[in-house]
Amino acid sequence: MTGLRYGAAMPTPDLNLLFTLDVLLQEGSVAGAARRLRLSASAMSRALARLRATTGDPLLVRAGRSLVPTPRALALREQVRQLVQDSVEVLQPADVLDLQQLQRTFTLRNREGFVENFGAALVERVAAQAPGVRLCFEQKTERDSAALREGLADLETAVVGPALAPELRVQALFSDRFVSVVRQGHPLAGRLHELQPYVAGRHIGVAHRAGGQEGVDQALERLGLRRQLDLSVGSFSAALALARATDYIANVPERHTHSLRDGMHSAPLPVQVPAFSVSLIWHPRYSADPAHRWLRHCVREVVLDRLADMPVLDGGLPGLSGLDDMPMGAGGAASESKIQP
Repeated sequence: MTGLRYGAAMPTPDLNLLFTLDVLLQEGSVAGAARRLRLSASAMSRALARLRATTGDPLLVRAGRSLVPTPRALALREQVRQLVQDSVEVLQPADVLDLQQLQRTFTLRNREGFVENFGAALVERVAAQAPGVRLCFEQKTERDSAALREGLADLETAVVGPALAPELRVQALFSDRFVSVVRQGHPLAGRLHELQPYVAGRHIGVAHRAGGQEGVDQALERLGLRRQLDLSVGSFSAALALARATDYIANVPERHTHSLRDGMHSAPLPVQVPAFSVSLIWHPRYSADPAHRWLRHCVREVVLDRLADMPVLDGGLPGLSGLDDMPMGAGGAASESKIQP
């Protein structure tokens, strides 16, 4: 099908004439069409004249005291009726979402640990409510959210940083903080929360983001202390795997790694490190989409339910922030570059 080209060679058509033609062909009368459209007979006659000039066909011709459609008008009748109906549907609010009939694939991009902690419950909820929906989980490895802007992802969960595009929508999901983790039977297992034993231990660094010393190292520096970093890995899961099999200490987000820390000893950090907020992020093109709104609700409900059953170490953590959907630009929340153990 050749696309329409609007310009000097082809004036933009008056699509209101479609509605006028539809009524004229149904009524077969200028007077009847005028009554339905609440126009004067003279205005309807002028509209018919414009239609004749536009189509190059009389459309309705006199037969005695009435008008009858031409062959061209008869051929156009059903096509015009369908076009009008389609136009009305396009300009109506979206229908009530039928989850049982919904067929759609949603791509969710997450930091490590999100799928392990919340994925199974989310898959189960989605399958129960919308069996035709497919979820595609992808690892989020970069700071920005270009995939949302380019339509390559539907949702992301991350800590909002300066690289976030200002038009994106953000809703806080939960707060998290770093904890120290060692294997069961580790010599420091019972004293990991104490400052001197913690500093004396050997640590695994996680090069999760580029940047200078942040988090625990910054807090230790303020006390004139420094931990011994003998290893560096690229993920929290790798740090936990090494800590599980050695005497090294790993510092990881408490809630994000809850499932990954099973069978290990965890303790609060011996220094004060600010908690951070994990948020749900999406592009505003989907804000009013019923299916997308339903998926966002599912994610929030799953996270809330899972957190209710997830114990936290001494000191606790706030739960969901309850923030409304909002645009969030640079500097609107904690930077991802600061999530560094």
